Amino acid sequence: MAEITAALVKELREKTGAGMMDCKRALNETGGDLEAAIDWLRKKGLSAAAKKAGRVAAEGLVGVHSEGTKGAIVEVNAETDFVGRNETFQAFVETCAKLAIEAGGDVEKLKAMPFPGSGRSVADELTHLIATIGENMSIRRCTMLSVEKGAVASYVHSALKPGLGRIGVLVALSGDATEAVLALGRQVGMHVAAAQPQALDISSVDPGSLAREKDVLTEQARQSGKPDAIIEKMVEGRVRKFYEEVVLLEQVWVHDGESRVKAVVQKAGVTLAGFVRYQLGEGIEKQASDFAAEVAAAAR
Repeated sequence: MAEITAALVKELREKTGAGMMDCKRALNETGGDLEAAIDWLRKKGLSAAAKKAGRVAAEGLVGVHSEGTKGAIVEVNAETDFVGRNETFQAFVETCAKLAIEAGGDVEKLKAMPFPGSGRSVADELTHLIATIGENMSIRRCTMLSVEKGAVASYVHSALKPGLGRIGVLVALSGDATEAVLALGRQVGMHVAAAQPQALDISSVDPGSLAREKDVLTEQARQSGKPDAIIEKMVEGRVRKFYEEVVLLEQVWVHDGESRVKAVVQKAGVTLAGFVRYQLGEGIEKQASDFAAEVAAAAR
């Protein structure tokens, strides 16, 4: 019997895409014979994940979970929206959202954590899930928010079930952790989902984005033919408008269409400490598919 080393397990995993624990078991079952272990995994349907790794995964679910002063949000992608309705997949995303708090929002730490009740890591459990469901999947990202005193509230737009959907938001509020504060946090979450702010306050606006915006606004103002002093004031006014569009605290509160978000939170006696908004698949380039062409190709 060949010695079952970590290197051998790694080699089998790279060849098959199966989970680490499944690879170790396959080698134990086959006396350390690599080729026999590959066949063992194929027979069990556990080597299928490798075949799916190149396919675009832009669907799936966003999961959120909050516990008092901490909360986490995670995006797990799959190839089709059908998988988002799979109860096993939903349970996996729910568990990942809970574990992401302990992982501190570090996606690599999350993947390395033990997956409860499976004897596998989170990453290996996902590989097992890929082989079971038959689609490429990935844990794309996660973030954790916390406050020393106050609450982290969560909101999911059009939730499939509590904490799971296509758009998820976390909102951190510093202050007294009352029911009113939690309710306000959920309202802010709804606002963030709808208004899509890019920054919490003016000081946290991305300098690169601001510089590009100023360049565009300056060029637009110059086309008016006005003197430089007037152009400068025009740009200042338009930059303020830009802040009102992208900065959460400067935005108009969607719930009344009049107040500023900063005025709403000040009135409540709390401080808005941070927010995170995930929209499923944002930034992923989806492949356009021609169904008729796929059928013709399969027929050939």
